[in-house]
Amino acid sequence: MSNKIKYTFNEIEKGDLEKCLEILTEKEVKKAKDFHSSFPQYEVTPLAKLDNLAKNIGLSGIYVKDESYRFGLNAFKVLGGSFAMAKYLASRLGEDISKLGYERLTSKEIKEKLGDVTFYTATDGNHGRGVAWTANKLKQKSVVYMPFGSSKTRLENIKKEGADASITDMNYDDAVRLAAKNAAETNGVMVQDTAWDGYEEIPTWIMQGYGTMALEAIDQLKAYGVNRPTHIILQAGVGSLAAAIQGVFASIYGKDCPITVIAESDLADCLYKSALAKDGKPRFVGGTMQTIMAGLACGEPNTIGWEILKNYSTAFLSCPDWSAANGMRILGNPMSQDDYVKSGESGAVTTGVLYEIMTNDEYKELRDKLKLNEESKVLLFSTEGDTDPKKYREIVWLGDCHK
Repeated sequence: MSNKIKYTFNEIEKGDLEKCLEILTEKEVKKAKDFHSSFPQYEVTPLAKLDNLAKNIGLSGIYVKDESYRFGLNAFKVLGGSFAMAKYLASRLGEDISKLGYERLTSKEIKEKLGDVTFYTATDGNHGRGVAWTANKLKQKSVVYMPFGSSKTRLENIKKEGADASITDMNYDDAVRLAAKNAAETNGVMVQDTAWDGYEEIPTWIMQGYGTMALEAIDQLKAYGVNRPTHIILQAGVGSLAAAIQGVFASIYGKDCPITVIAESDLADCLYKSALAKDGKPRFVGGTMQTIMAGLACGEPNTIGWEILKNYSTAFLSCPDWSAANGMRILGNPMSQDDYVKSGESGAVTTGVLYEIMTNDEYKELRDKLKLNEESKVLLFSTEGDTDPKKYREIVWLGDCHK
């Protein structure tokens, strides 16, 4: 495996630009944000400013959305799972989601109408914890399967929410298939942020739930005097998060949409390989995908998300583990007066690759083609905190995962 960041520019022929954004208009995503705002635990997560880092590496500004504060769960994933579960229950009840805020959704009245529901999912940790937490609040059951090599700390955090959770001997994509099979056989409900033919409604709702982050970030940037970022770098596993954020910004800003770059682990770079092929068809990656970026260890693209990413993204990056580790160290040890961000492996890779692109002339072509310069204002999303504290300390304190 190469120790370099690999990249390819998007040369795929564009499809129906407007149609692929219909699910992520501001109107649609605002429904999710309104739902999330009904939670007593809801607070807008911080948007960290890294002005001195930006100046040091030749940029105008760097802004990092810090999702370690989300609902006390240390990661963003609950935004998607909770909204999708609420939309599913609203459809079963024949009600509009706008009438099913947190208080009513978790009421005895709704539980009696619904009876027992079991939600199934596969996860490296963060998504499963969000599904388990939501099911617990709803007084329902959840079953969570984790891929081989998953963190036992993350497993225990899921179990604490009352889930029937276990680490399998499968990779992520096979764990998804297991969850889907068992959900179908037990009349359960599959809640997964990847989509395939015949399974697209719930992943769409999950992506809309992720859009809450985008709407918050836009308001926060404006409060900082930034009408729009010039660039967004987004990490991707199956591509649901990346496509959700990309889609909201493309829908709102149109032709003025920021230049968007997609970053993946080089051990699970299905989107990079899909872009490299240039024919517009998704490519799969197999194997155990044992990257430190556990949240990105997914080898099969979300079909809905891929349609958005191939139409709107400028470049795709395949990133070694050291780039995520460097990002963790940079965010955890900020320059004087910059904000501190405790970011986990999957949350920090975008910071790591941005730093490398701006400071290493091996990537001058990439830097120049992306127009990253002293006028650039770059938005990043740190999607998780130290969800595995032991691993976080091994990397940030003890120097694991160097170049």
